Amino acid sequence: MFVVRLFCAAGMSTSLMVNKMKEAAKEMGLEADIEASAEANMAKETDGIDVALLGPQVRYKLAEAKKICGPKNVAVDVIPMMDYGTMNGKKVLEFALKLAGK
Repeated sequence: MFVVRLFCAAGMSTSLMVNKMKEAAKEMGLEADIEASAEANMAKETDGIDVALLGPQVRYKLAEAKKICGPKNVAVDVIPMMDYGTMNGKKVLEFALKLAGK
């Protein structure tokens, strides 16, 4: 099971991306647990996950996210703006897999 959490300002704008990523995972035959949340919940919602992705609108939180995710061995980065803007779930899922070294 590949576990990904997307974090944005309020957890709302990433819900569409989550659905697109779930569709892509299904097409790839990948068992994945993908959910969205507010970045304020990152500390408690990164236990046992593979990758944490930040929405471009909270990219300024990346350093803080690395401090939270680093000790938990969770890969973290900002979703590329172009892929987020076009809601390219497949590209973002591939980005997450690459981050996790899968």
